[in-house]
This record gives sequence, structure tokens and C-alpha cells, in this order.
Amino acid sequence: MTEHDKVIEQVELGKGGPLVGVQGLGCMGMSEFYGDTDETVARQTLEAALTAGVTLIDTADVYGRGVDEEFIAPFVAAHRDEITLATKFAIERNDDPHHRGIRNDPAYVRQAVEGSLRRLGTDVIDLYYMHRRDPAVPFAESVGAMAELVREGKVRYLGLSEVTGAELREAHAVHPITALQSEWSLFSRDVERSAVGAAAELGVAFVPYSPLGRGFLTGAFADAGTDLSADDFRKYQPRFTGDNARTNAALLAPVREIAAAHGATPAQIALAWVQQRAKVHGLPVVPIPGTRKPGRLAENAAATRITLTDAELALLEPIASRVAGDRYPDMSSTWGGGGGLVRGGALGSGAVVG
Repeated sequence: MTEHDKVIEQVELGKGGPLVGVQGLGCMGMSEFYGDTDETVARQTLEAALTAGVTLIDTADVYGRGVDEEFIAPFVAAHRDEITLATKFAIERNDDPHHRGIRNDPAYVRQAVEGSLRRLGTDVIDLYYMHRRDPAVPFAESVGAMAELVREGKVRYLGLSEVTGAELREAHAVHPITALQSEWSLFSRDVERSAVGAAAELGVAFVPYSPLGRGFLTGAFADAGTDLSADDFRKYQPRFTGDNARTNAALLAPVREIAAAHGATPAQIALAWVQQRAKVHGLPVVPIPGTRKPGRLAENAAATRITLTDAELALLEPIASRVAGDRYPDMSSTWGGGGGLVRGGALGSGAVVG
């Protein structure tokens, strides 16, 4: 085992939640969104995660319209007692590739969990998230239906994604919420307005998705128009294109400077920042950077052993306020301080895949 492969520390995933590695693995890119996947290498990445102590494995029924869950099912079967398995429901897709809908009604909750259990090849999901909320459905109904799954033994813990602090409190009053998953990174700090404080207050763990800004914080992109394949959804994200991309690439100068001082990569500095930022707010955090390569997995896991100085944190502080471009192509239906909350019955094809 190399230095990069050493097992990472563990943390309790929310009050009374399971012990997991302080960094998880997001599996979204193993099925679609980021171009072609080498399935053999992706499966090696799953095994490398376990070796490194990365035990929170995150997927969703919307990723590849169930293909992602089916892809990781053999890994789940081989290591069921060694991992904490998380998946999500609520974003509905159909044969129209541009359709995204949100459903939180109890009948759909039941339909969705049965589908995920079947595709994952398991009889229980450790952490079941509501991927996005439809405010037309009261939490008493949707979270109440999720709570029924806990009582039936189909689900162990409940989570929410991209909700405000007020919504987290409302849901938590219906049934304890173990984890909140939302975008949080050097490029995206909207969650600090209300959601992070509410999570700390309630003892809810925070699971940042896209902690590397969908890869931008690795320093790999100058302009997605030329740097990414046509089937990579980032090619059409505002922050990755044209003048926005060039502006945002320039913001990485202090990240590169700090990385050089630590003998680290920009990606590792971005991940270390998320870990330390969460400590400021007094809540457990388990970022879930996504990757399909064992080498990147090891690199990401090694970031958990980096400690940034106060001076370095000060250099990184203004970055988010200077980022050019929205997180998604159409933010017209997002919700206030929560950030990235797409409301109502239909979403654009470029929206909500985190």
C-alpha cells in the first residue's frame, strides 16, 4: 500500500448515523454525463475506494436512468457489509432525453425505492435521499412516506438534497434527517447562507457534491468548448464556457500557489478547503468527489491529510464571490438561498444532475 492508499479517517454520518470514511465516492459519472466510461477501470476505482477507506458510495436512480445503480450492483453484492450505500429519488426521466420532472408524492416514493432496490440487488438502502423537492407536496407526505420505508426496513437513514435551512428543519420535524447533500465548494458557497447552519444545529451531516466544481477546480479546463467531448454535459454549463471559463481559470492562481507549497494538486487543496470550512461551522462533512480512475481516487483521498493555514484560507476566501456564470444553464426556477433548487414539474435538460 502506498502513501496515497492509506486508509482515511472515519466520521459519524449525522447524529446516530453510520460510521463512514471522511470522504465518499460519487458515482454519477460512471453511467453518463462526463463522456465515455471504461467499465473495467471504473470497477477498479470502486475497489480502490474500499482499499482507501472510502465507504460512502453515492448514486441515484436518475443517473443513466437506472444504469448507474445496475453498474455498481456487483460491487455492492461483493462488499455489502463494508460500504454505506446511498441513492436518491425524485427526478423523473422518460424517453424524451430533454425531460426532467420532480415527483415527491408517496406513490412515487414507493415506486422509486422498489426500483432502486431491484437494480442495486439489495434488500436495504443505507441512506435514501430526496434528490430535489417539489414544494407542492407537503413534507408530512413525502418525508412521511420515506419514514415508512425506514419502519419497513427497506431504508436505514433519510437524506435530503439541495434544500434550505428552513426546509431542513421542517423535514427533520417529520422524521430525523441524517444527511444533507448539496453543492459546496470553493466555487459554490450558497449553502452557507442557511442550510449549513441548520444542519449543524440539528446534528445533520453535510455531504457536498461537486466539491471540485465539476472538475474545474482541478485546473484541467480553460474552455469547455474545446476541452470537453460533445457528450460531456459540462460543455454546456455556463461556468465552463467562453469568457466565463477564462475568468474562472484565472481565479485558480492562489489554489495553484497553495498546492505547490504543500506538494499537492489543486484538487487536493479544494477538497481540504471543504473539510476545514465545515469544521468552522461545527458539522461533520463527507465530500463525494466523483471519479472513474483509481489514481484520481487515491489523489482525492490523500487530500484528507492536508491542513491549510489561516493565511492560506484567507487567500481562498474571496474566490466564490468572483466566479463567473451560474451553476446550471437555466437558474430561473431556482430557490433563494438554498441554491440549485429547481422547483415545479419540469426541468431543463441541463439542470439538476448533481
